[in-house]
Amino acid sequence: MPTKFRPSSKTFVKGKGSPVLEHSYIKNISKEELIKYINNENSKPKIKQKARNELQRRGIKLVFKTKPEV
Repeated sequence: MPTKFRPSSKTFVKGKGSPVLEHSYIKNISKEELIKYINNENSKPKIKQKARNELQRRGIKLVFKTKPEV
């Protein structure tokens, strides 16, 4: 089963009758959004690792830099 980035969500489309499931698999998330999530301080470590693994799978190398002190 593919790796998820966020939980699945149900959206109701008027006139369709039943709710539509929207899955957010990590392979469908853009590179910019994954990098933004990794750099966010309030993100969960487990999801950060999933994002790093996905970027590595895509062939994108990450360079780790420390923040400059003010």
